[in-house]
Amino acid sequence: MCGIVGIAQRKGNVNLDIYDGLLMLQHRGQDAAGVVTYDGRNFHETRGNGLVTDVFNQTNLAPLKGNFGLGHVRYPTAGTTNPAEAQPFFVNAPFGIYLVHNGNLTNTEEQRDKILENYQRHLRTESDTEVLLNVFADKMYQIFKRGETDAQTVVFEAVTELMKSIKGGYSIICLIDKVGLMAFRDPYGIRPLSIGHRSTTAGDEWAFASEDVAFTPISFKKIRDVKPGEAILITPNGEKIEQQCQPGNLTPCIFEYIYLARPDAMLDDI
Repeated sequence: MCGIVGIAQRKGNVNLDIYDGLLMLQHRGQDAAGVVTYDGRNFHETRGNGLVTDVFNQTNLAPLKGNFGLGHVRYPTAGTTNPAEAQPFFVNAPFGIYLVHNGNLTNTEEQRDKILENYQRHLRTESDTEVLLNVFADKMYQIFKRGETDAQTVVFEAVTELMKSIKGGYSIICLIDKVGLMAFRDPYGIRPLSIGHRSTTAGDEWAFASEDVAFTPISFKKIRDVKPGEAILITPNGEKIEQQCQPGNLTPCIFEYIYLARPDAMLDDI
């Protein structure tokens, strides 16, 4: 039960917009915050325990260069309060992936055992997010081994395979080197995820967030919610590609409406 935001803009640095979006989602998590940006070649990251205003300042925001980025505010429902469990999480292959997650997995231990024993991967934390990220990375690796070489096909097929393996509620935003900004939602839509759009002279810009209240201070307009079982990719050149990876059946968590969400948020038309 956290807050996540991701932005893909045409040019300039996205760091301050990510920061402002996280401030609007602070009610969803007060224990830790993190931001990563991407400049087309390198990732730039800052994260730590505390409120958004505690973790970030002018000194550590300035190096976060790049026009793609994502952010996270944490409310720990799995794992520990160790600063190492502040998101975003990273794996360096395939491609290089940073990922933020809102939700809870219900088959974490089963998947953790597979990662350690079958996938031959090492896990650094007790977080279910790290488990999900490594399952995602291994699905990509297996698709590459089957002979698929198109990166966009690989990431969408990996999401499809992940949704068959991972159980529970999850809304995900990830940055994938040379591939783009990707967001997807579990087939039951248990956790919310909205899509925002902003028109500029350079072209269309896109954002994802746990709640559409994150869009207000950064001039994005909500266009809809990510559908249950859907994945959306924003490519490095700003193209939006949508794919229904698994059949969806909207069954949201009631706590989103009575406990977590701000009163002025719109979640799945409510």
